[in-house]
Amino acid sequence: MPSLFYEEYFPVWIALFVSIFLSIIIFTLSYILAIQNPDTEKLSSYECGFDPYEDARNTFDIRFYLVAILFIIFDLEAVFFFPWAISLSHITSWGFWTMIDFIIELALGFFYAWKIGALEWE
Repeated sequence: MPSLFYEEYFPVWIALFVSIFLSIIIFTLSYILAIQNPDTEKLSSYECGFDPYEDARNTFDIRFYLVAILFIIFDLEAVFFFPWAISLSHITSWGFWTMIDFIIELALGFFYAWKIGALEWE
């Protein structure tokens, strides 16, 4: 029993050790070879528009979170659309109408978010 266990999981252990070894090499080389020359442009705020060295207790605009949540919701639909589109000729009518129901509910959610102004950035 133990020899069978080792034989089955030997490729997994090799992949694990190779990935750990490669990640250590890549991390070390990127740290050694990188030019570390900080200036004011590199230390400035990047995309969010806020100074990263302010007090952490400042209020944060809720629209950032709302846009992120809406992006996740409407982006995850692709996870369901692609397999459905590929297997459309092989599914039953129940599978077809279940996906049509999902599309309708997704469209209703999109129109609701549009109506309340969640997609507008003032």
